[in-house]
Amino acid sequence: MVTKKMKIQLQNGLEARPVAVLVQVASQYNSSIYVEYENRKVNAKSIMGMMTLGLIAGEEVVVSANGDDEETAMSDIEKYLSTANA
Repeated sequence: MVTKKMKIQLQNGLEARPVAVLVQVASQYNSSIYVEYENRKVNAKSIMGMMTLGLIAGEEVVVSANGDDEETAMSDIEKYLSTANA
């Protein structure tokens, strides 16, 4: 299991379209992937779950991945969340 703090650097935060892209990125992997924010933990592969977090640009979250491809999954999620113009 890998866990890492990440900062949301997407220009508009995680609105509907960026959440959908994040869910697509997470869903490519076999690993279980979760995002934690303010004592809430949601499945990164769930659009509805991710939308409930209401994350804006600059927020810091904790992402955890557990599975055979956890390192690659974590790397790709971090790459996406740090894209300023996605």
